[in-house]
Amino acid sequence: MSNAMILTGRFLLGLYFLVPGLMKFAAPDMHVALMQMHGVALAEPLMWIAAVANVAGGLLLISGRHVCLTALGLVVYVLLVNVLLHDFWNDHAGVSSEREMQNFIKNLGILAGLLVLAGHSEARALTLRGWWRSDRAVRRSRDEALVAGSIPR
Repeated sequence: MSNAMILTGRFLLGLYFLVPGLMKFAAPDMHVALMQMHGVALAEPLMWIAAVANVAGGLLLISGRHVCLTALGLVVYVLLVNVLLHDFWNDHAGVSSEREMQNFIKNLGILAGLLVLAGHSEARALTLRGWWRSDRAVRRSRDEALVAGSIPR
């Protein structure tokens, strides 16, 4: 795949998580009510955890930092959202099963994109040293060190 396509896809996936995360901060009561309508226990604290996960995950994808780990973490998040909030197999008052099935299937497509992105990205160790650097910058530094001979092959 071309770098431009990967960059564009990563940016769009990041936006897909960032914008709803910001919306959770802007209207928390609406999101808590939706979760409660689906019978989610501890809806309020879970909504705040989801808001932080959305914003952090979106920003990490957009900025290209720890892409593999972030994408895999968001895979888990999407699976949880699908099971807890897009449970089309359950009957909830005021909730359209058809719409929930559509969202469930759409999220499987998002999940597929995250898996492709994780598979295309190199996993990085989680350390305090250089944690803020983009995956590309870390890879470039490592490659330069290999060429210079300071890192054994």
